[in-house]
Parts: sequence; C-alpha cells; structure tokens
Amino acid sequence: MPLSPGDRLGPYEILSPLGAGGMGEVYKARDTRLDRTVAVKVLPKYIADRDDLRARFEREARAVASLKHPNICVLHDIGKQDGIDFMVLEHLEGETVAARVGKGPLPLDQVMKYATQIVDALDRAHRSNVNHRDVKPANIMLTRDGIKVLDFGLARTAPRAVGPDDVTRMPDALTGEGTILGTPQYMAPEQYEGTEADARSDIFAFGCVVYEMVTGKRCFDGKTRANLIAAVLGGEPVPTHGSVRGVPDNRHPYRNYITGVCPAPPRSRPLRHFRRVPHRRAREDSRQRRCGWE
Repeated sequence: MPLSPGDRLGPYEILSPLGAGGMGEVYKARDTRLDRTVAVKVLPKYIADRDDLRARFEREARAVASLKHPNICVLHDIGKQDGIDFMVLEHLEGETVAARVGKGPLPLDQVMKYATQIVDALDRAHRSNVNHRDVKPANIMLTRDGIKVLDFGLARTAPRAVGPDDVTRMPDALTGEGTILGTPQYMAPEQYEGTEADARSDIFAFGCVVYEMVTGKRCFDGKTRANLIAAVLGGEPVPTHGSVRGVPDNRHPYRNYITGVCPAPPRSRPLRHFRRVPHRRAREDSRQRRCGWE
C-alpha cells in the first residue's frame, strides 16, 4: 500500500510522493532528527517478496554507498520497518535530462558541460568496480549545482551477460521502463548478444545520451522491440551535423561520444580516452572558442 503524508519510517516523515518505478516508490520526506528534506525510496511489499528483486534493491544501496562524488546522488541511510525496506537519499530539485530533452535539443555549451560531469561520475563508479548498467536521460538529473547520476538499481560489481532469452522474458509490469534489465534504447549490443557487459556498456549508453542531448532525438529507435534490437545490433546513428541546426561538423571535440562510441564493438570503445575527458575540458573549451563554435 502506498505511503501517505504523515506516515513515518523511523525518523523520516513522509511529505509527498515523488514518483514510482519498477524498483520502488520514491517520496519526499523530512528527517526529523536533522530537520532536512530527503528522498525516501521504498521497496514495495509485492516486490520485496521476490528474493531477486530484493537483492537488487540491496545491491543498489551498497553500490551508491560506496561512491562519493559530487555528481552522484548521495545515500544517507537505509532501513527496514514493519516489513518495508527503504533507503534515504539526498533530495534533488531540478529536472531529468529526459524532461529537458523533451523541450528540444540543448545548447552545445551545456551539452559539453553536462557530458563532462556525467563522464566524471561514471569514471568514479568504474574506478570503484561499479558499472551502472542503466545510464539513460531519465536517470540523470539537472540541478542547480550540476549533474546528478541516479538509480544504480542495476549496478553490479561483477558483470552479468543479458541474453536474448532475458529480453523476451521481461515482465511488462516490471520492465516497461527498463528498471530490471536495462532500457532497450540505451542497451549496448553485447547486452543483447549475451556477452559480458562492463564499463564499456555504460560508455555506449553515455554516447546515446549525448546524442539525444545534441539532437533531441533518440540515437536508436524502432516501431517494435525487434526493430529496435536490429537497429542497435547493426545500425549506426544518424550524423548529428546534418540533423539539427547549429550542430558542428566532425571537428567537434565530443564527436566520438555521439557517432563513434555507439556503433563500436566493446573493444573499440575508447575507455582510456573516455577517462581522460574530464582532464581535457579546459583545452577543449579553448579549442571550441578558436574554431568559432560558440
């Protein structure tokens, strides 16, 4: 049963619902001990009865707790009361990248700024041996202080392959938004083919997110699940410099993350280059001004 305003989970008083997904319901709440606003993510009882989903919820808590970074949502607490498992996260104000892209493409200077922050957050996770596995616009929040990467519900410290049978068996009630096995539009080819998914699968999804921020369109899409899988496995994204007014040609410093990363096999995705991007920001910004891209 959903929680109502005034309900309490330990010291946390529920204020209002924020949203719900396959892996839980999220509420705005007040920490009565520290008098601060927090977000409480609750694992519904009908999911808690499933050992695999409860384990996934606990894995998310462990993954988030191990990551300390300004661009990763902070985990404050975790608890259980009256059979309800919950975690307490920092409360964020802003909008998701998905909501922002719904209004149209982002200016290129914002894309470069946000892309660098996403890279920084993922790099921190990967250096801690944590792969996100569900990087997508809906899991990235734009706040006053910058990017926040959310929802490590699929995060694993050891890779697991996702085979074709997994895709066909996904229950609609739990995977309609991709919360169990990943969101189809952002899943790397190896996740469909059943080979290992690792940090480079996050890089594939990151490339799709950057493409979407630049163009306002999905990098891969299809009228049916089969069409979508075929596009991911065998297709290439439409070049950005012809699809949207104002998008520069292939000289753009982030071109590799828009049209180079997505179609590439895992061994060809520039993992070392990807990790160096945050440290090249100042040089690339200078290059952008010299080339007249601003």
